[in-house]
Amino acid sequence: MVRENFADVTEWVFDLDNTLYPAACDLFAQIDERMTAFVMDYLKLNQAEARAVQKKYYSDHGTTLAGLMLHHDMQPDDFLSFVHDIDHSPLDAAPCLKDVLSALPGRKYVYTNGSTCHAEKVTRYMGIDHIFTDMVCIARSDFIPKDKPGAFENFLTMTGIDPNRAAMFEDLSRNLLPAHALGFKTVLITSDKDWSHEPEAARPAGSDDSQPPHVHHVTDDLPDFLRKIAPTTKAG
Repeated sequence: MVRENFADVTEWVFDLDNTLYPAACDLFAQIDERMTAFVMDYLKLNQAEARAVQKKYYSDHGTTLAGLMLHHDMQPDDFLSFVHDIDHSPLDAAPCLKDVLSALPGRKYVYTNGSTCHAEKVTRYMGIDHIFTDMVCIARSDFIPKDKPGAFENFLTMTGIDPNRAAMFEDLSRNLLPAHALGFKTVLITSDKDWSHEPEAARPAGSDDSQPPHVHHVTDDLPDFLRKIAPTTKAG
C-alpha cells in the first residue's frame, strides 16, 4: 500500500513550480517567457539566441540564473525580481491543497530554485502559505541549484530535517537524485507541459520515459496522491 510506504514520514518537502500547482495551469509559462526576455536584454541578443542561451544554461548548470552568474558575473536580485513579476490568476484553476496538506503528519517545507518572494506569493494565492514551517529559496541555498553537490546538505542543515523520515515532491527527476541519495522518499510529479520536462542531456542515463531507480513514486496528480497517503482528509 502507498500509505504504508509513508508511515514513518514526518517531514514533507515540496518543490514549488509545477509541483504544488499543476503545470497545466500555465503559470510557469510566464516565468519561462520572462527569463527569455531578461536574457535578451541583459546579453543584447535576439529572441532565438536568448532562448538558446537560457535553455543551455538551465541544462548545464541547473538553473538559467546559475549560468548567468557563472558566465557573466550577473547579480541575481534583478533577475529574480523580473522573472517572478507575473500574473497569479492562472492559479484559480489549481486544485485546493489546504485540507490534504494539513492532514499530513509533521512539518511541511517549500524548497525552490526560485525566490522566497515568489514562493510566498504563490502559496498565499493558493491559501496554503500558513501550512509551511519554512520556505527555502535559491538565495538561502547560496544560489546552488538543487541538483548540484552541497545543495541538499545545506537544506538539511538549515531545516534540521532527518532525511530518513522525509519525502521530497518534485517535477524534475534530476532534482530527486541527491534527495534519494540522502535517504528521502521521492515522488516525481509528471506533466505533458514542455517546461516540466527535462532536456535530454539532463535525464538520468538509461531512464528514457521509464521510472528511474532514484524515483520511488510517480504521479500526475499531487492532491490525489496526497489523499492516498494522508491519514484522513476532508473532501474538496
